[in-house]
Amino acid sequence: MAPTDETGQTARHASPLGATPPTGPPPADGGAEQGARMPRWLPRAMVLALALIGVFQLGLWAFHQLIGLLLNILIAFFLALAIEPAVSRLSARGMRRGLATFLVFFGLLIVAAGFFTLLGSMLAGQIIKMIEGFPEYLDSVINWINTTFHTELRRVDIQEGLLHSEWLKKYAQNSAAGVLDVSTQVLGGLFRLLTIALFSFYFAADGPRLRRGLCSVLPPARQAEVLRAWEIAVDKTGGYLYSRGLMALISGVAHYVLLEALGIPYAPVLAVWVGVVSQFIPTIGTYLAGALPMLIAFTVSPLYALWVLIFVVVYQQFENYMLQPKLTSKTVDIHPAVAFGSVIAGTALLGAVGALVAIPAVATLQAFLGAYVKRYAVTDDPRVHGHRGHGGGPGPLTRARRLWGRARHRQDGAPDESG
Repeated sequence: MAPTDETGQTARHASPLGATPPTGPPPADGGAEQGARMPRWLPRAMVLALALIGVFQLGLWAFHQLIGLLLNILIAFFLALAIEPAVSRLSARGMRRGLATFLVFFGLLIVAAGFFTLLGSMLAGQIIKMIEGFPEYLDSVINWINTTFHTELRRVDIQEGLLHSEWLKKYAQNSAAGVLDVSTQVLGGLFRLLTIALFSFYFAADGPRLRRGLCSVLPPARQAEVLRAWEIAVDKTGGYLYSRGLMALISGVAHYVLLEALGIPYAPVLAVWVGVVSQFIPTIGTYLAGALPMLIAFTVSPLYALWVLIFVVVYQQFENYMLQPKLTSKTVDIHPAVAFGSVIAGTALLGAVGALVAIPAVATLQAFLGAYVKRYAVTDDPRVHGHRGHGGGPGPLTRARRLWGRARHRQDGAPDESG
């Protein structure tokens, strides 16, 4: 029976010299395979990482595909907030909320349809008048050029050159090819307006149900915060639209005075056009608003068109830097610099939609977060009121006055009493 050690294993025979006998060679594959074996969690982690990347890419693709719809919903939400006070008043008098929303939208539709009908008839008449009088305008321009630069231009030669020019042929071909694109854009714009109108109608008509559904998944404390934020958003959006309407009225009156003084036809309609378009169409509204009065003024006299252009540019600078910041800060209760910066940031993020909703969104956020900011009494320090401290000693102006007084006393021989 072989001798065993404490562990029960067969004891190794010592070598005659008392040294430990050499161990056998390590297994060829066993240790290497055990050390290089892949951890069991690594395949699952790789699959999970690939799945997360795929879900992120899918969400990013879906967001890019739905960005137009999301912007339409955002505009519809702010439009519903704007008409919320009128709908709530009608609903408080016993009218069904859906009917009240329909009446408000119908009134807005009647006003918009009447405005565009008058504007379209006026514009069509002026275009026809301009086309009929184009030969006379061209003759007057040719006579001025011949008189000023001593040339011998003729209208017949210019017309023949234009008719046989390659530029006109290419322009006609491009215009014919672009008719389909214009039609597509018009249909897309109408579909977008319909989408915004439907969403805003549902938001306004089902406003209480929407608020109840939102509050039903929140605890009571959060419900109060959500309802307060909703009320602030309604007030700020209404204040923003009020400020825009007031600026549209001021702009319309100012342009009406100019157009009436110059004797431009359809001055009232043009003034309303300038006021509404310049205030309620962001980014390009200013250029659209000023282009039509200039076009109508050109039919009377090119010099009048130049006067209208100068007035539009000057008035826009006055409105952007003087009128708009003051009115916005009073009605929406935000600083003029914040209002200006929010419009720039909104335009950079969302384009024209961002410029339209930036100010009411920032005003709502500022008013909502203002309740959570703890305020303290301001110390009575001159620097708070805009006066710089002088360290307890007299200022430079005071010291200069004292030196000047001493010099005059010495010249007059009077004793120096300035101390």
